[in-house]
Amino acid sequence: MKILVTGGNGLLGQKLIQLLNTDPEVELVATARSPLSLPLKKGVYQKMDIENKEDIVTTFFEHKPEIVINTAAMTQVDDCETQKEKCWKANVTSVELLTEACQWYNTHLVHVSTDFIFDGTHGPLDENEKPAPVNYYGESKLAAEEVIKSSSIDWSILRTVLVYGITPDMSRSNIVLWVKNSLEQGKKINVVNDQWRTPTLAEDLAMGCYLAAKQKAKGVYNISGKDFMSPYDIAIQTAKFFKLDTSLIQATNSTQFKQAARRPLTTGFIIDKARKDLGYEPHSFEEGLAVLQRQLQH
Repeated sequence: MKILVTGGNGLLGQKLIQLLNTDPEVELVATARSPLSLPLKKGVYQKMDIENKEDIVTTFFEHKPEIVINTAAMTQVDDCETQKEKCWKANVTSVELLTEACQWYNTHLVHVSTDFIFDGTHGPLDENEKPAPVNYYGESKLAAEEVIKSSSIDWSILRTVLVYGITPDMSRSNIVLWVKNSLEQGKKINVVNDQWRTPTLAEDLAMGCYLAAKQKAKGVYNISGKDFMSPYDIAIQTAKFFKLDTSLIQATNSTQFKQAARRPLTTGFIIDKARKDLGYEPHSFEEGLAVLQRQLQH
């Protein structure tokens, strides 16, 4: 089974490449705009910018992938709000190009989407929830979903929530690392307690992508963690796990932060469909922290 992964240098891309490298049945084509930051155990690297039609055409012609897992995206929510053209190109135009290429080669597309396509009025949500994004990032990701759904290809759309994890070069930050590093430096931090999510370990999201790809699953799936928590809960649990000072963590609410993009207050996912159809079973948040701890000790 030949699987092409886009965004090979991102947090998810790196975890996915590591996971696919353990499956002898998978012939991996790992792509990214620049050389991979992780060495490939097996498979090939191909330079591919998903915003460049020529790159995509050349890559598909050369490798003819059976499945594409699209992990590449512009995910910095505030940057998407202030750089709309760049965001649209990265999140929508690229998906139009990939979908077109998948059509030519009868390739199954596994595409990663987000809880930010919802308005945040309630949660946790299932796959039938009606999207209503409150920021441009969410709009772009919803538009990409619609491009895929209106195409004639076979597809799986995997929506996820607040991904955390670490890369070997520590190039990607996230809420857990931010809390840990700040507290280790004795910094006081303000963390919101009026937003709700189901934080997702990067390894779990990679496993969700892998399961959907191997089974050529069709349709929309929620792939996230199973614990419904506020960022404040996340911070407190992280501090306790790493034996850091919880008194440095101040609870606050979203109105205290001036951010370019609005955030949906409550999302989080019900993952019953992925459990039943794909055999997906995520770590608890506590177990996720233990995974990070082991990686940090290496």
